[in-house]
This record gives sequence, C-alpha cells and structure tokens, in this order.
Amino acid sequence: MTEIAYEIEHSPAYASLIVFLQANQSILVEAGAMAAMDSCIKMKSGIRGGLGKGIGRMLSGESLFISEFTAQEKPGKLYISPGVPGDVQHYYLDGSKTLMVQSSGFVAASPTVEINTQFQGFKGFFSGESIFLIQAKGKGDFWFSSYGGIIEIPVAGDYVVDTGYIVAFEDTLNYDVEMIGGLSFRGLKTGILGGEGFVCRFRGQGRLWVQSRNLYPLLNFLNPFRPAKSS
Repeated sequence: MTEIAYEIEHSPAYASLIVFLQANQSILVEAGAMAAMDSCIKMKSGIRGGLGKGIGRMLSGESLFISEFTAQEKPGKLYISPGVPGDVQHYYLDGSKTLMVQSSGFVAASPTVEINTQFQGFKGFFSGESIFLIQAKGKGDFWFSSYGGIIEIPVAGDYVVDTGYIVAFEDTLNYDVEMIGGLSFRGLKTGILGGEGFVCRFRGQGRLWVQSRNLYPLLNFLNPFRPAKSS
C-alpha cells in the first residue's frame, strides 16, 4: 500500500528512490538527499517538530533539518539518493504500529508521518551502536536505507541479530542486548576470538529488517590505508 507513487532503482548496491508527486502533493526528505527534480517542484527546509525534536534527530545521526518538496500546480518527478551506498526499503504506516529504524536510516516520508528519536539507554552503550533510534509513527509512506542489501525477516518468538546488522523493526518486537554466548567469561572469550560481540535478542511477533553488510568492519579494514602525516 502506498499514497505516493514511487520506484526504487539500482537496488541493492546503489539504490536510489524516485517519487512521482501529484499536483500539490508533498514529501519529506532527509536534508541533502535530493539528487534531481522537475522544475515544478519547490523545496523548503526547516526544523520539523520544533527545535527539541530537531536536536533529537541530530543526536541520532540525522540532519537537524528536513526538506519538504511540493509539486506545484502539476505533477513532478523527484530523485532521492541516500548518503551511503546500499538498499532502500518502503514501509507503509497504517497507524497500528510504530517503526523503529537505525540512526541515519531515514530517507523520506509522507508529511503525515511523525518522525522522532528514542533513547536506547544502556542498550546503545553496550552494543557499541547509536544510543538513539529513529521512531516513525502515524499514517503514510516511509522509506529507509542501509549499507548493503536489506533482508526482511518475519519474527514469531525469539530471534537473534548482530547489533551491527539491524536496520529496522516493528515496535511489536521487544529487544535486549546481550553478549553472544551469554554474559560470562566463556562468552566474552568466544566473542573476542570469533570476531563477534554483542547481539540483539528480539522477542514477540513482527517484522525485522537486517542489512547484508556491516559498515564498521569495512571502515576498520580501510583504516590502515589512510594517508598519514609525516613527522
């Protein structure tokens, strides 16, 4: 189900989002993600929801500002490109669920969707990930992105995911962060020697999205090749 017509091209490696706005139809887009658009589309940027919510988005890794694009008087096409190469996923909010998304995962949404941040507390500290999640609720279209391809997993019961691969999940799922193998010396040793660490255990029934690649190992791999200043 969708309110805004769209296409996702070049998925999953370099996915871009194309939206087809009807006359006087609007869409919210992450600041800086607009790649090209018809001249009938006009843009305005602002701190949606006030300064408090804007700062919350900034702490979660998003921009302080969100851009609103409107097709004036006639239909127009808008090209949207996420900042990180990877996949783009569409989710329709019907008002019955809230979608939780990894920090910096927001791409675009209907103006009727409310976008907030949720503090993870110690879950975020222990997992080594962001201590904030993006919270999308209300009714309308929502698009999110990841590094690598996006895989949808239906969960009924328990399911375990490495914290570095979580993209999004429905709020019908509860979660806890734990060391793989249990919080014990053996579990710690297994995690360090096996290259694994903290995992997220989901419980309940709902949909979960994971990414096929983890950005942090790539950054660690590239780090020794960075140019260094000579002394």
